[in-house]
Parts: sequence; C-alpha cells; structure tokens
Amino acid sequence: MPTVSAHVALTLAQHIDAVFGVMGNGNAYFLDAIETQTDAVFTAVRHEQGAVVAADAHFRASGRIAAGTSTYGAGFTNTLTALAEAVQAHVPLVLVVGDEPTSGPRPWDVDQIALASAVGARTYTVGHADAAATTVIAIGHALTYRVPVVLAIPYDVASREAGPVPEAPAPRIPAPLAPRGEFAEGMLDDIAAALRGASRPFLLAGRGAWLAGAGDALGRLAELTGALTASSALGRGVFPETQYDLGVTGGFGADGAMDLVHTADVAVVFGASLNQFTMRFGELFAPGTRVFQIDIAPAATHPHVGGFVRADARVAAEALVARLDARLDGHGFGPDARHAEATADAPGVSAAASEAVPRAWRESVDVAAARAYDEGDELAADGRLDPRSAARRIAELLPSDRVVVSDGGHFIGWANMYWPVEAPDRMMMVGTAFQSIGQGWPSVVGAALARRDSTVVLTSGDGGGLMAIADLESAVRAAQGRGIAVIWNDAAYGAEVNLYGLKGLAEGPMRIPEVDFAAFGAAVGAEGVAVKTLADLDRLAAWTQEDPASRRFLLLDLRISGDVIAPYQQEIIRVNS
Repeated sequence: MPTVSAHVALTLAQHIDAVFGVMGNGNAYFLDAIETQTDAVFTAVRHEQGAVVAADAHFRASGRIAAGTSTYGAGFTNTLTALAEAVQAHVPLVLVVGDEPTSGPRPWDVDQIALASAVGARTYTVGHADAAATTVIAIGHALTYRVPVVLAIPYDVASREAGPVPEAPAPRIPAPLAPRGEFAEGMLDDIAAALRGASRPFLLAGRGAWLAGAGDALGRLAELTGALTASSALGRGVFPETQYDLGVTGGFGADGAMDLVHTADVAVVFGASLNQFTMRFGELFAPGTRVFQIDIAPAATHPHVGGFVRADARVAAEALVARLDARLDGHGFGPDARHAEATADAPGVSAAASEAVPRAWRESVDVAAARAYDEGDELAADGRLDPRSAARRIAELLPSDRVVVSDGGHFIGWANMYWPVEAPDRMMMVGTAFQSIGQGWPSVVGAALARRDSTVVLTSGDGGGLMAIADLESAVRAAQGRGIAVIWNDAAYGAEVNLYGLKGLAEGPMRIPEVDFAAFGAAVGAEGVAVKTLADLDRLAAWTQEDPASRRFLLLDLRISGDVIAPYQQEIIRVNS
C-alpha cells in the first residue's frame, strides 16, 4: 500500500518534474517514492540551502515550478536564507520537509512553521487522509501568489500506509489580472494620451513583464510611439527590438544610456518594482518626467510614479496598443512624426538630427554609443587583472546560447554590464533580492537541469564561492561539459571593503587569504584555470570549440584587482557617504 509520503510524491510528480535536496530521516520515505514510483528527476545537492536555490534557479531558467527537499530540524533551518530569497524574489517552489511528530516535538525539533512564517513562507502540513489534496493546494498557492511554500510531512505519519492515491484536481491558477473599473480604464486612456503627445517617450520593463509574456505587445507599443526602451536587471531582453533598447537601467546602466532616460518626458513602467537600484536611488528620471506604472502590486512602488494601473503587464500593454492603433489616422501620429525640436538638447542627439525632417526620438540618437561601457585596462595599477577588460574579453568568448547565473557580491556589476543575454530567463541573480551571498554554485544545478541544451555560466565572488563551496561538486556533476564558473577573486569581501574600508574601518575582517579556486575545481572533476592575464582566457576560446560531451566543466579563477570599483557600487558609496 502506498504510504503518506508516496501520496505526496506521486501527486507532486504530476505537476513537478525536478526535485533537488539532501536525504535525511525526515524525507527518506518521500525520496524513496520519488525515485521508485515517479518519473520526476531527483538531483542531490550537498547542503540543504542548495535544495531551495536549485529549485529557485530552475524556475527562473524555465518557468517551470520545481521542488526542494530536506529533513527536519537542522536540515530545515539550513534552508532559511534561500527560502527568504525566494520569497522576496517572488519565485514559486515547493519545499518538502520532514517535521516533528503529531504527538509533539522531540528535543531536536524546532517550530518550523514559525520559522518559515518569519521569512514569509506558508506551511502546509499533510495528514494521514489528505496528503494528496494538501499537496495540490500547496502547489496552487505557490503558483498563484508566486511564492515558495513549505510542505511538511510529520515524522510519525511519513511511512504510514494511506491506501490508493486519490485523483487530485489540477491546481487552480487565476487568469492574468485585467484592469478593473472606470478608474483603471481611465488611467489607461491617460497613459495612451501621454504617449501620444510625448516627444521623448520611454518604456521600462521588468521581470514581471517577462513572466506575463508581454514582450510582443511591448515591442508593438514601442513601435507605435517611437519610444526608447530599457529593462530592469531581471528583465533584460524583454523588448524584441534591441536597436532601440538602452539596456539595463540603474547602476548597471551605461552613463550615456542613463542620460537619455533622464531626458524622457513620459515614462511607462511595466512589471518592474522600481527598487532603489533600478531607480538610481531616485535619480533615474528628471523631475519633470511623467511616470506611469503598470504592475500586479496593490499600489505604486515608488513615490515618483504619478499614475498607476493594477494589471498584468501583457494585458495592459495590449490595451494600450489597441488604444493607440485606433488613433492612427494619418494625421501625424506615429514613430515618423515626432517633434525633432524636443530632442535637440537630449544627450547623443546631433545638431543635424535635430534640424532634419521630424522623426522619432529613438531614431535621432546613437543608441549603440549610449550603451558603451568603459573598456578598462588589461591590468590595474596593482598588477592584477582589471575586471572590466576581463569581463569584456569573456563576453567575446562565451557561447551565445549561455544562461548566466549570478551569486551576490561586489562583482555583480561586471557580468550585468558586459555580458548581454537574449532574454530574462538567461540571466538570473539568485540572492540579490535578500542581499545574500553564497547561492551561486547550487544555482548552476537548477539552471543546468532546466536548460539541458544551453551552456550555464556562473559568475561568483571568492566570498560567496567559499560560503557555498560544498555545492561546487554539485554544480560540476550537474552541468559537466556545459558548465563554466567565473570566480572574481580579489581576496576580499569587495563590497564591504569599498563601503566600509573607505570609511576607515578595520579591513582585517574584510580580507580573505587568496584561495586557489582552480585547484578546488580540479579536486571535484572540473578543469581549473588561474587567470592572471587576458591571454590566459585563450583556454575559454578553445573550450567553447570542444564537444560538450567530452570536455570538463571549466572553472576560471580570475585574479582581479579590488581597486576597480563597479559603477553601481560607486552609487552606493555616494549615497552612504
């Protein structure tokens, strides 16, 4: 007879095909059922945090919900940082855990429901008679609210026979949120009118727009209005026309591109939270810019927003396209009938362009030049690699099919600035929502399983790389010849040195003895390369030409200078000085 744990596993596997975790007393029967009675793929990680991180990265890379699993007690508490990250990043996943017996806690048990609640995750506890139904409810909650949920199996019911597994209904997922009421419709009318009359229209989209599938509608809206476009760090690539796209806004943005955004007279934001980094600490838009936001959040998420519509990004974008299409009557509205005089003072606009026949703002600026970043020098003044030149050279060599996963730390500026990707699901920053480090290696595990035909590239620092070093083995095993890790090794916690070292605080706790990550990689079956000059990156060029089935995971240990500060970090220093 199937056990309670089998009821959970069999029901879960109807909706989830990837499970990541560490086996222990509390989840042994669940994992046995996953392995022997379902087609779901279980991938072992070496630290329980990695179970949640891998499931998180799997969703970000594929859009398909995954599960993590751990035992009770210490196994569960090890997941909490990653669970908090998934909550704050709005990533749906199911964490299946063992829990205290129904008779009460043992000496080694903790109040797991309270701990999960403290980081924002809801717990569903299965019983002897309702395990299948509870599992479906948990999956539905995760997908509906885009959050992780904990599915707990009490220790004394995990192996109890529960009879045949009942048929459980599919999780109920709500339809995309449509604008509701006269106010919302009226605000959409106002946004359409503002775009229609704008001289320098600008569209900004975030990860929410990508999840909503708004790319095509946003592309059409940009075409109709002649708008320049850009994205948040998590939404890059959502607009289909890259020739008019300014890249990422905020601290990762190029100065020329951000200068152009600052001249926009109307800005419409789709599915982006407008956090302090995206908004350049409130300086992204000029004081006179009319800013509208469309989001599923209950209210506007930044005080600079002057008009808000609560709606799905795709639904709202399509509604705006319909309004603007209806007004295309040949009387001057459209991308070739903008007011050139309004662009005369915009950065990147030549005098000749401003005096020419009126045309769209976006066709009067040099977008490519505006998006350019500092190339850097090969070596910094201290003789170590300049991270800017290293990032630029790596970008030239990386496979085009790459999926980039990023840990947290000072180094996040380099990949985000210099490594373009094709779509938001090809650049994920696991850890930054909660401002954590040490989630890079297990991110590779989830992304590699989600995108089996792509090259997974990890960007991590030496601090975060050491914190999660147990799952270096997991990353190498999961990605094999489709995996690359770039470790920005400056022998320091760079963000702390830049912020607090510059304030005169003792730097001893901020420094790390230089670690040989290349040797770490070799110890678990990877090919490790210590990169001290740009010429050392020639190994990456050769690696990309080799057969993924026969080459090894490549770990590039970049010995970079900590003296070169990323622009986004310079903003933080300025704000906090």
